[in-house]
Amino acid sequence: MNVQDIAFQKGLPANLEAERLTLGAVLVDPDCFPLVGGELTAEDFSLESHRRVFQRMSALAERGERIDRVALANELMRHSELESAGGLSYLMSLDEGIPQSLNVFGYVKIVKEKATLRKVIYTAQSVMDKAFLGVDEADHILAEAEESFLNIGASKAKNTLSRPSEIIDEIGLDQFLDPSSRIKGVSTGFSKFDEMTGGFREGELIIIAARPAMGKTAFALNIASHVCGPRVNKPVAVFSLEMSKESLLTRMICAAARVDQHRFRTGFLNDDERRQLAVAATDLMDAPLYLDDSPGVNMMDIHAKLRRVQAERGLGLVIIDYLQLMQARGNHDSRTQEVSSISRGMKLLSKELRVPIVGLSQLSRGPETRPGDHRPQLSDLRESGSIEQDADMVCFLFREEVYKPDREDLKGRAELIISKQRNGPVGKVDLAFIHKFTKFGNLAEDMGDLPHDDYV
Repeated sequence: MNVQDIAFQKGLPANLEAERLTLGAVLVDPDCFPLVGGELTAEDFSLESHRRVFQRMSALAERGERIDRVALANELMRHSELESAGGLSYLMSLDEGIPQSLNVFGYVKIVKEKATLRKVIYTAQSVMDKAFLGVDEADHILAEAEESFLNIGASKAKNTLSRPSEIIDEIGLDQFLDPSSRIKGVSTGFSKFDEMTGGFREGELIIIAARPAMGKTAFALNIASHVCGPRVNKPVAVFSLEMSKESLLTRMICAAARVDQHRFRTGFLNDDERRQLAVAATDLMDAPLYLDDSPGVNMMDIHAKLRRVQAERGLGLVIIDYLQLMQARGNHDSRTQEVSSISRGMKLLSKELRVPIVGLSQLSRGPETRPGDHRPQLSDLRESGSIEQDADMVCFLFREEVYKPDREDLKGRAELIISKQRNGPVGKVDLAFIHKFTKFGNLAEDMGDLPHDDYV
């Protein structure tokens, strides 16, 4: 006997009559199967016989064949499942007692409701078993429990088809048509970059990749400081698998205060620098910024933590530094497959939470092996797999002074190369880089009449 059949006998939530009437309604009116099949899966039925009948109905529908008793019985016999589905007599009795006015919506709702309650019970029991046995660390069990319960809610069928009028009503016509409104996206603080991209939009996965020492972490933290700062004032979550949160905060404070990091770490500061650091630290203390340096973090951990932040404060931007240091749960045949699983998880998470996610990525040694021009290319993405495919935008950070340190004209200059953008152009953005502050900035000639703090 199937586990779910046994579970039903033990008194778990189920309504066999609603299940039978749902299947019987399809036999009476095969045209209603799209409604039933769109809302239910085989696992939503508590009895094995009902699951088998539903699966064979689905197979007939997928082949475009009409669902009736003869076709259904033949399909079950082809797979040697007629007896396990209750036999021909039970099949013939499925539509007994069905009223002339079918209430398919009502039957489906009851079946779905009972199935959800069973999933809650199974999940709770699984969590209890793991907690009693202590098979994993408490934090992992807690994160897995939260993820499992969230998945139950997410699995419930929702109507995601929207008419244009519904979309515009939700946003507001003026905001929808106004390019300066929130629909433009989250500003990065880099003017030319924002012009080319329209800012980071909700649901997007943005990959920023570079070779070591190019400053990708500094660039991402500069964006984080701008987004959580007073001009944008949106919550930002930063997950760092490479640096401690103390080091991240030090970088952000020194960059905002324009104080040399080395002088800060060694303690050789004058009074002006101390005052600048105090102001920058106070501003960051009040900012909606969340830093996490947990080692070995995976997508499930990140998902659970972001859910909590979003529920409490909302979310404007997520930064993950960096992708290749993350771990994926489950078994994978290669590291490339594992990284591909991570990038796909990041994209799905950005869509679910409706927040832009910036993932930093390492590059292979490809740029070093190319003579003359060391600018990165999409093929240089390390352990790329599906990173390029999943990302809405791929940007490369490049400073030629790293390769040509004797060239004075290259010092302090950086390039942000947009190599892929689903909703905009590709191209290059010139930036300034101040090494002692680990800070990127807009070039003065790009800024027009903006305040001095916005450019170098």
